[in-house]
Amino acid sequence: MDSPTVVSSTGEYYPEDEVSLLELANTLLRRRRLVFGIPVATAFFAAAVSLLIPPTYTATTAFVPETATGSRIPAGLSGLASQFGISLGGDATQLPQFYAQVLKSRELLDRILLTRYPDPRSEHNPPDSSTLLAILEVDGDSLADSLHAGREELADLISVSVDRETGIVTLNVDSRYPELAAAVANKFIEYLNEFNAQTRQSQARERRRFIEGRIQTAEQELRRAEEDLKTFYERNRTWQQSPQLVVEEDRLRRQVQLRQEVYLTLNREYETARIEEVNDTPVITVIDRAVPPQEKSKPRRTLMVILAFVLGGMVGVLGAFGAEFLERSRTSADQDYREFQSLLEQARQDLKNIAATARARLSGRHPPREEAAPRPADPPPGDS
Repeated sequence: MDSPTVVSSTGEYYPEDEVSLLELANTLLRRRRLVFGIPVATAFFAAAVSLLIPPTYTATTAFVPETATGSRIPAGLSGLASQFGISLGGDATQLPQFYAQVLKSRELLDRILLTRYPDPRSEHNPPDSSTLLAILEVDGDSLADSLHAGREELADLISVSVDRETGIVTLNVDSRYPELAAAVANKFIEYLNEFNAQTRQSQARERRRFIEGRIQTAEQELRRAEEDLKTFYERNRTWQQSPQLVVEEDRLRRQVQLRQEVYLTLNREYETARIEEVNDTPVITVIDRAVPPQEKSKPRRTLMVILAFVLGGMVGVLGAFGAEFLERSRTSADQDYREFQSLLEQARQDLKNIAATARARLSGRHPPREEAAPRPADPPPGDS
């Protein structure tokens, strides 16, 4: 059985299994305007679009949260577990992931939006000329609507990442103005530190108040146990001679010792809580403060042009092979190609009829009848 043949654009016949890379290269060279024109055009278009996109600057700041020092878990095991986001004991509010979520909280975002910054849209502004909500030009029927829209826009401008190995939290803030990006990033860290300090101090204050109340109760219980033991001694001068009184004396003495231990423990915890309440040690350590970036982060014009050129090249190659296939089919007068042309013409006629019917119905007229095919002209007289 003979192998099928392929007709080239020059009219030569090639067996299908003999179509080589050289023939493919010839196809691309014959369609070189399409192959090279489309990627160049898309690259120029991407470059023009990138010039219309306003530049974006990214300010970066990094900090590390304070960790608990009284943990009984070995540091190596705790560090290994933190890489997988697992907390082995301790306070969950000391995890880096907690700070990353607080940075995106509604309360912190609202405070950032209502803080005043130098307006970069005009020159010679005071340090607190406009709020970030006004600089972002967020409109709303009320302040609540404006804050809601501002939170969504500000959330898109910030990104927070956590390094699981070191526990360092990195905050990136995007803006069209480098000074504003740095100021907003530093405000985030400042407000986060204030929020965390107030939360820790309020927790220590509540703990101190609870222990203070427990101390008063424990002192009363200790005095009551001591009075019971004193009364026992006064009433039973010879208690050593009675087994039942010996047992009773031992029970009362244990109660005094137990109440005394509870009282002493609460006093130690009370002093610790008082120290923690007035402790002014920073709860987060800033590693890098945000500074105004010197280079823009977006748009990446070179990357956009390269991607556009590559995608345009792929479209150009596919278009070249498609055009070559259609030309070869047309040259070989293939029956499938003729059927394709006939079906395509019928589809065009159907679309025209549907469009004409729709226009007629919209205008209130009767739809036009389909025109019959024109009859051939009668031959002139005298012709046979």
